Amino acid sequence: MNPRTVRWLFFLGIFGVGLVCAFQKPFREYPGFENENDPLPPDFNEKTEWSFARLMYPPMGGFRFRRGGDWSQGDSFWTMDYPRADRHFARALRRLTRIHVRSVEQPVNLDDGDDPFNWPWMYGVEVGHWNLTDAQARKMREYLLRGGFFMCDDFHGTREWAIFSESMQRVFPDRPIVEIESRDPIFHVLYDLDERYQIPGEQFLESGRTYERDGYEPHWRGIYDDHGRLMVAICFNMDIGDSLEWADTPAYPEKYSALGIRIAANYVVYSMTH
Repeated sequence: MNPRTVRWLFFLGIFGVGLVCAFQKPFREYPGFENENDPLPPDFNEKTEWSFARLMYPPMGGFRFRRGGDWSQGDSFWTMDYPRADRHFARALRRLTRIHVRSVEQPVNLDDGDDPFNWPWMYGVEVGHWNLTDAQARKMREYLLRGGFFMCDDFHGTREWAIFSESMQRVFPDRPIVEIESRDPIFHVLYDLDERYQIPGEQFLESGRTYERDGYEPHWRGIYDDHGRLMVAICFNMDIGDSLEWADTPAYPEKYSALGIRIAANYVVYSMTH
Protein backbone atom coordinates (compact mmCIF):
# COMPACT_ATOMS: atom_id res chain seq x y z
CA MET A 1 0.00 0.00 0.00
CA ASN A 2 1.54 3.32 -1.03
CA PRO A 3 1.99 6.24 1.42
CA ARG A 4 -0.68 8.35 -0.26
CA THR A 5 -3.30 5.61 0.21
CA VAL A 6 -2.26 5.19 3.85
CA ARG A 7 -2.71 8.93 4.47
CA TRP A 8 -6.18 8.89 2.87
CA LEU A 9 -7.26 5.90 4.97
CA PHE A 10 -5.97 7.60 8.10
CA PHE A 11 -7.91 10.79 7.45
CA LEU A 12 -11.04 8.84 6.50
CA GLY A 13 -10.78 6.96 9.81
CA ILE A 14 -10.49 10.20 11.76
CA PHE A 15 -13.45 11.61 9.84
CA GLY A 16 -15.51 8.48 10.57
CA VAL A 17 -14.85 8.64 14.32
CA GLY A 18 -15.70 12.34 14.34
CA LEU A 19 -18.92 11.70 12.43
CA VAL A 20 -20.06 9.05 14.91
CA CYS A 21 -19.25 11.27 17.89
CA ALA A 22 -21.22 14.11 16.32
CA PHE A 23 -24.46 12.11 16.39
CA GLN A 24 -24.08 10.44 19.78
CA LYS A 25 -26.17 11.61 22.69
CA PRO A 26 -24.05 13.70 25.08
CA PHE A 27 -22.88 12.20 28.36
CA ARG A 28 -25.66 11.95 30.93
CA GLU A 29 -26.00 10.65 34.50
CA TYR A 30 -28.89 9.25 36.52
CA PRO A 31 -29.39 8.26 40.17
CA GLY A 32 -27.93 4.81 40.80
CA PHE A 33 -29.53 1.87 42.60
CA GLU A 34 -26.55 1.69 44.96
CA ASN A 35 -24.11 4.49 44.17
CA GLU A 36 -24.77 8.18 43.90
CA ASN A 37 -22.54 11.23 43.79
CA ASP A 38 -19.65 9.29 42.29
CA PRO A 39 -17.10 11.96 41.33
CA LEU A 40 -16.75 12.69 37.64
CA PRO A 41 -13.27 12.12 36.20
CA PRO A 42 -11.76 15.35 34.89
CA ASP A 43 -11.62 14.01 31.32
CA PHE A 44 -15.22 12.79 31.18
CA ASN A 45 -15.98 14.83 28.04
CA GLU A 46 -13.07 13.44 26.03
CA LYS A 47 -13.99 12.05 22.60
CA THR A 48 -12.76 8.46 22.38
CA GLU A 49 -13.08 5.35 20.23
CA TRP A 50 -14.88 3.24 22.88
CA SER A 51 -17.34 3.88 25.70
CA PHE A 52 -19.05 1.64 28.22
CA ALA A 53 -22.65 1.80 26.98
CA ARG A 54 -25.16 0.65 29.61
CA LEU A 55 -28.60 -0.49 28.48
CA MET A 56 -31.57 1.30 30.06
CA TYR A 57 -34.74 -0.80 30.30
CA PRO A 58 -38.18 -0.91 31.94
CA PRO A 59 -38.42 -3.44 34.80
CA MET A 60 -40.74 -6.40 35.11
CA GLY A 61 -43.77 -5.82 37.30
CA GLY A 62 -43.54 -2.03 37.37
CA PHE A 63 -40.78 -2.04 39.99
CA ARG A 64 -40.02 1.31 41.59
CA PHE A 65 -37.51 2.18 44.30
CA ARG A 66 -38.32 5.87 44.32
CA ARG A 67 -41.75 7.37 44.76
CA GLY A 68 -42.96 8.59 41.42
CA GLY A 69 -39.86 7.12 39.77
CA ASP A 70 -39.38 6.55 36.07
CA TRP A 71 -37.20 3.78 34.61
CA SER A 72 -35.96 6.17 31.90
CA GLN A 73 -34.63 8.43 34.68
CA GLY A 74 -32.79 5.68 36.55
CA ASP A 75 -35.58 4.07 38.56
CA SER A 76 -34.94 0.49 37.46
CA PHE A 77 -32.54 -2.41 37.99
CA TRP A 78 -30.45 -1.22 35.05
CA THR A 79 -28.66 1.13 37.48
CA MET A 80 -27.33 -1.73 39.64
CA ASP A 81 -23.56 -1.28 40.25
CA TYR A 82 -23.79 2.00 38.30
CA PRO A 83 -21.64 3.99 37.78
CA ARG A 84 -18.76 2.53 39.82
CA ALA A 85 -18.51 -0.75 37.92
CA ASP A 86 -18.47 1.05 34.58
CA ARG A 87 -15.77 3.53 35.59
CA HIS A 88 -13.60 0.91 37.31
CA PHE A 89 -13.70 -1.18 34.15
CA ALA A 90 -12.94 1.82 31.94
CA ARG A 91 -9.79 2.48 33.97
CA ALA A 92 -8.79 -1.18 33.78
CA LEU A 93 -9.32 -1.35 30.01
CA ARG A 94 -7.16 1.74 29.56
CA ARG A 95 -4.33 0.05 31.45
CA LEU A 96 -4.66 -3.41 29.88
CA THR A 97 -5.15 -2.46 26.22
CA ARG A 98 -4.37 0.28 23.74
CA ILE A 99 -8.04 1.02 23.19
CA HIS A 100 -8.82 4.71 23.58
CA VAL A 101 -11.44 4.42 26.34
CA ARG A 102 -13.74 7.11 27.67
CA SER A 103 -13.49 7.42 31.45
CA VAL A 104 -17.27 7.48 31.97
CA GLU A 105 -20.18 5.31 30.90
CA GLN A 106 -23.12 6.13 28.65
CA PRO A 107 -26.69 5.07 29.56
CA VAL A 108 -28.42 4.12 26.29
CA ASN A 109 -32.19 4.09 25.80
CA LEU A 110 -33.50 1.95 22.95
CA ASP A 111 -36.34 4.44 22.53
CA ASP A 112 -33.91 7.26 21.61
CA GLY A 113 -34.24 7.04 17.83
CA ASP A 114 -31.01 5.97 16.13
CA ASP A 115 -28.77 6.71 19.12
CA PRO A 116 -28.25 3.01 20.10
CA PHE A 117 -26.53 2.41 16.76
CA ASN A 118 -23.78 4.82 17.81
CA TRP A 119 -22.68 2.53 20.66
CA PRO A 120 -21.40 -0.76 19.19
CA TRP A 121 -20.89 -2.49 22.58
CA MET A 122 -23.67 -2.50 25.16
CA TYR A 123 -23.97 -3.97 28.67
CA GLY A 124 -27.16 -5.02 30.44
CA VAL A 125 -27.22 -5.81 34.16
CA GLU A 126 -29.90 -7.62 36.20
CA VAL A 127 -31.64 -8.75 33.03
CA GLY A 128 -33.62 -11.23 35.12
CA HIS A 129 -35.79 -8.18 35.87
CA TRP A 130 -36.01 -6.51 32.46
CA ASN A 131 -39.19 -6.24 30.41
CA LEU A 132 -38.47 -4.91 26.93
CA THR A 133 -41.40 -3.48 25.02
CA ASP A 134 -42.09 -4.89 21.57
CA ALA A 135 -40.62 -1.73 20.03
CA GLN A 136 -37.47 -2.04 22.14
CA ALA A 137 -37.11 -5.72 21.20
CA ARG A 138 -37.30 -4.80 17.51
CA LYS A 139 -34.70 -2.06 18.00
CA MET A 140 -32.40 -4.45 19.85
CA ARG A 141 -32.74 -7.00 17.05
CA GLU A 142 -31.85 -4.39 14.43
CA TYR A 143 -28.95 -3.13 16.56
CA LEU A 144 -27.46 -6.62 16.82
CA LEU A 145 -27.99 -7.58 13.19
CA ARG A 146 -26.31 -4.35 12.11
CA GLY A 147 -23.16 -5.34 13.99
CA GLY A 148 -23.84 -4.39 17.61
CA PHE A 149 -22.70 -6.52 20.55
CA PHE A 150 -24.66 -7.05 23.76
CA MET A 151 -23.19 -8.42 27.00
CA CYS A 152 -25.59 -9.20 29.84
CA ASP A 153 -24.84 -10.25 33.38
CA ASP A 154 -25.94 -10.56 37.03
CA PHE A 155 -29.03 -12.72 36.94
CA HIS A 156 -29.49 -16.00 38.70
CA GLY A 157 -31.65 -19.07 38.87
CA THR A 158 -34.68 -20.53 37.15
CA ARG A 159 -37.12 -17.66 37.61
CA GLU A 160 -34.78 -14.93 36.42
CA TRP A 161 -33.73 -17.01 33.42
CA ALA A 162 -37.39 -17.33 32.44
CA ILE A 163 -37.90 -13.55 32.68
CA PHE A 164 -34.74 -12.89 30.68
CA SER A 165 -35.73 -15.42 28.02
CA GLU A 166 -39.18 -13.95 27.51
CA SER A 167 -37.75 -10.63 26.31
CA MET A 168 -34.81 -12.18 24.46
CA GLN A 169 -37.11 -14.53 22.55
CA ARG A 170 -38.99 -11.47 21.31
CA VAL A 171 -35.66 -10.03 20.15
CA PHE A 172 -34.67 -13.28 18.39
CA PRO A 173 -37.56 -15.76 18.15
CA ASP A 174 -35.66 -17.54 15.37
CA ARG A 175 -32.23 -17.92 16.99
CA PRO A 176 -31.27 -20.32 19.79
CA ILE A 177 -29.36 -19.48 22.93
CA VAL A 178 -26.41 -21.88 23.12
CA GLU A 179 -23.48 -22.60 25.42
CA ILE A 180 -20.33 -20.87 24.16
CA GLU A 181 -17.63 -23.49 23.66
CA SER A 182 -14.29 -22.92 25.35
CA ARG A 183 -12.50 -22.90 21.99
CA ASP A 184 -14.59 -19.94 20.78
CA PRO A 185 -12.39 -16.92 19.89
CA ILE A 186 -14.19 -14.77 22.46
CA PHE A 187 -12.34 -16.64 25.21
CA HIS A 188 -8.95 -16.23 23.53
CA VAL A 189 -8.94 -12.90 21.71
CA LEU A 190 -7.01 -11.14 24.50
CA TYR A 191 -6.73 -13.54 27.44
CA ASP A 192 -6.97 -17.33 27.27
CA LEU A 193 -9.94 -18.09 29.51
CA ASP A 194 -10.20 -21.88 29.44
CA GLU A 195 -10.28 -22.05 33.25
CA ARG A 196 -13.34 -20.02 34.19
CA TYR A 197 -15.29 -20.23 37.43
CA GLN A 198 -18.35 -18.74 39.06
CA ILE A 199 -17.92 -15.07 39.95
CA PRO A 200 -20.00 -14.12 42.99
CA GLY A 201 -21.55 -10.84 43.94
CA GLU A 202 -20.65 -8.80 46.97
CA GLN A 203 -23.08 -10.93 49.00
CA PHE A 204 -20.31 -13.56 49.06
CA LEU A 205 -18.54 -11.55 51.76
CA GLU A 206 -21.37 -12.33 54.20
CA SER A 207 -22.83 -15.60 52.90
CA GLY A 208 -19.68 -17.35 51.70
CA ARG A 209 -21.72 -18.61 48.72
CA THR A 210 -20.66 -18.07 45.15
CA TYR A 211 -24.22 -18.73 43.90
CA GLU A 212 -27.56 -16.95 44.38
CA ARG A 213 -31.02 -18.52 44.49
CA ASP A 214 -30.90 -21.84 42.60
CA GLY A 215 -28.19 -20.62 40.24
CA TYR A 216 -25.58 -23.14 41.32
CA GLU A 217 -23.70 -23.51 38.03
CA PRO A 218 -22.26 -20.64 35.97
CA HIS A 219 -23.01 -20.55 32.26
CA TRP A 220 -21.43 -18.59 29.42
CA ARG A 221 -24.10 -18.58 26.74
CA GLY A 222 -24.65 -16.70 23.53
CA ILE A 223 -26.53 -16.02 20.32
CA TYR A 224 -24.73 -16.07 16.96
CA ASP A 225 -25.51 -14.43 13.64
CA ASP A 226 -25.58 -16.22 10.27
CA HIS A 227 -21.82 -15.76 9.85
CA GLY A 228 -20.84 -17.25 13.20
CA ARG A 229 -20.31 -13.91 14.93
CA LEU A 230 -21.37 -13.83 18.56
CA MET A 231 -23.92 -11.02 18.95
CA VAL A 232 -25.14 -11.66 22.50
CA ALA A 233 -22.86 -12.86 25.32
CA ILE A 234 -24.85 -14.04 28.33
CA CYS A 235 -23.15 -14.38 31.73
CA PHE A 236 -25.69 -16.40 33.73
CA ASN A 237 -25.46 -17.34 37.42
CA MET A 238 -22.58 -14.97 38.04
CA ASP A 239 -22.07 -11.31 38.92
CA ILE A 240 -19.35 -9.72 36.84
CA GLY A 241 -20.85 -6.30 37.60
CA ASP A 242 -20.02 -6.69 41.30
CA SER A 243 -16.54 -7.97 40.49
CA LEU A 244 -15.95 -4.68 38.67
CA GLU A 245 -17.71 -2.49 41.21
CA TRP A 246 -15.80 -3.94 44.18
CA ALA A 247 -12.46 -4.36 42.41
CA ASP A 248 -10.86 -1.72 44.64
CA THR A 249 -12.22 -3.21 47.88
CA PRO A 250 -9.64 -5.37 49.74
CA ALA A 251 -12.34 -7.58 51.28
CA TYR A 252 -13.59 -8.72 47.87
CA PRO A 253 -11.29 -11.54 46.61
CA GLU A 254 -8.94 -10.42 43.87
CA LYS A 255 -9.32 -13.63 41.88
CA TYR A 256 -12.97 -12.82 41.15
CA SER A 257 -12.29 -9.25 40.08
CA ALA A 258 -9.35 -10.40 37.95
CA LEU A 259 -11.49 -12.93 36.07
CA GLY A 260 -14.40 -10.50 35.72
CA ILE A 261 -12.14 -7.85 34.19
CA ARG A 262 -10.57 -10.37 31.82
CA ILE A 263 -13.92 -11.69 30.63
CA ALA A 264 -15.30 -8.20 30.01
CA ALA A 265 -12.06 -7.12 28.30
CA ASN A 266 -12.21 -10.13 25.98
CA TYR A 267 -15.82 -9.31 25.12
CA VAL A 268 -14.89 -5.72 24.25
CA VAL A 269 -11.92 -6.71 22.07
CA TYR A 270 -14.00 -9.42 20.37
CA SER A 271 -16.75 -6.95 19.60
CA MET A 272 -14.24 -4.58 17.99
CA THR A 273 -12.56 -7.24 15.87
CA HIS A 274 -15.38 -9.59 14.79
